[in-house]
Amino acid sequence: MDQQNDTIQAEERAVFAEPVRLEDNRAGRHRLNERIRERLRDKRAVYLLPNMITMTSMFLGFLSMIWSVQGRYSDACLALLVSALMDGLDGKVARLTHSASEFGVQFDSLADLVAFGFAPAMLVWQWSLQTFGRAGVAAAFIYAACGALRLARFNVSAHTASKRFFVGLPIPAGACTMVCFVLFAGAMPDGGQGSMRYLCFALTVLTGFLMVSRVRYFSFKEYDIFRAHPYRVLVTFLVLLALLYSSPKLMGFAYCAAYIASGLVYTFYLLPKSSQQPEHRQGD
Repeated sequence: MDQQNDTIQAEERAVFAEPVRLEDNRAGRHRLNERIRERLRDKRAVYLLPNMITMTSMFLGFLSMIWSVQGRYSDACLALLVSALMDGLDGKVARLTHSASEFGVQFDSLADLVAFGFAPAMLVWQWSLQTFGRAGVAAAFIYAACGALRLARFNVSAHTASKRFFVGLPIPAGACTMVCFVLFAGAMPDGGQGSMRYLCFALTVLTGFLMVSRVRYFSFKEYDIFRAHPYRVLVTFLVLLALLYSSPKLMGFAYCAAYIASGLVYTFYLLPKSSQQPEHRQGD
């Protein structure tokens, strides 16, 4: 920290020691100095509110890993679901308060890797995959590594990617899928627990590969909740909320599975079908 402060002070002395060439324009000289001071302040300061939300999301992911090791799987799942909610809030808060920054973008990616990459991998390994031995370790690592690759690819292409779709399954959606599956499988009768282990193994690997695939998933970023929408949208939300309340573990996993299936259907069925040009016959 002392070395960093010395570097900043040296930069300040170097910047302000330079002669200002606007001798006849005091207003221009004042604006120039203000811009220099603002640039130096930006290197030492971060926006507090959105990064506090991101930090909370990462803490919940870390807490989920501890609870997974302790065998508190329901608590670990709940922590990850709340973490996903916090992850959805930090970006919106940054945009609404005009506090988005490059630091926040990079910090959010690191927090996502902890909360939605490492924590779900630890959860499913402790819950089921450890019974497969080395194959279970490999499956959990595939999920975590694919999550890291997904985040790296997103950061590189964020400025050029479409706002309407995600290329590859978003890592929070992948984490929610694994969490909801653990909750759903835990509510199954004892007779079905054996098959749930194999389904968990397959779903872990599949979710990891979907994150690094070229499958397109709706981002819902263009769906502005702060503007007017048709009345049926509110009714649809009411129905979905009622179904979720009636059977939260079953419907939670069903919603995640439906989102995964929607990307596959759109990419491999609807998109090729819409890209086909209609054949026009020449008239007589």
